[in-house]
Amino acid sequence: MFPEALVQLCIVHLVRNSLNYVNWKERKLVAADLRAVYTAPTAEAAEQELNRFGEKWDKRYGAIRSMWQRHWDRIIPIFAFTPEIRKVMYTTNAIESLNMSLRKIIKTRGSFPSEQAALKLLYMALKNVVAKWRRNGVHNWRDALNQFTVLWGDRIRAATRS
Repeated sequence: MFPEALVQLCIVHLVRNSLNYVNWKERKLVAADLRAVYTAPTAEAAEQELNRFGEKWDKRYGAIRSMWQRHWDRIIPIFAFTPEIRKVMYTTNAIESLNMSLRKIIKTRGSFPSEQAALKLLYMALKNVVAKWRRNGVHNWRDALNQFTVLWGDRIRAATRS
């Protein structure tokens, strides 16, 4: 049920690559117009938003719409999911925070006496991150978890029993 194309294309990276073409002063405007594309309720609505985007920005940044159109077949599988799940998928703050926490732990050490020592350190860092997530919560996670439970309830129940 999880489309392979979704794994191959990350909306966040597509947006970041798109903004590489944009003048610094117009980045927020262009990003807002792109947001209308990937947050559209359906693939058809997203295509209409992409056309609107092109009407507004093609003269200055024509490469952006052509890039999105070139990857369109790999973008539209995301619209098979509910908005709650899609938001967790294209919002990378939690993932980037986790990566930063792990890099920070590893970077401060010059070397490790063994592979097991490194794994123990990473394990302790993960425990700290999980505790932080439980205190503060991951943004939009509860809404997505409800939708995941509807779609894959047996898997969610099995994972929470472990």
